[in-house]
Amino acid sequence: MYITDKNGRRYRLPTAEETARIRAGIAADPDTHELTDAEMVELRPLSEMRRSVGRPQAGMTKERITIRLDLEILASFRATGPGWQTRMNEALKDWLKTHSPA
Repeated sequence: MYITDKNGRRYRLPTAEETARIRAGIAADPDTHELTDAEMVELRPLSEMRRSVGRPQAGMTKERITIRLDLEILASFRATGPGWQTRMNEALKDWLKTHSPA
């Protein structure tokens, strides 16, 4: 049997025999168990969980812009590996300590 979600994706539901084998596998595995109705009620949608995982939001926000830079400048910073944009930002901050942008 197939069901279709609101986005048009089709999913095949397991047969009764497949469901029985799945439940038997869960019961035989000492590291897991089938969720009770009370546990199912406690589950939150993934969309809610996404807000609580990952890196904490920075206190200072940044603005996304488009900027044209010389290729050798980009190549030099990119060659330093992941985090090159943060290092470029720090280099510009450091430059501002001794220079005026005007």
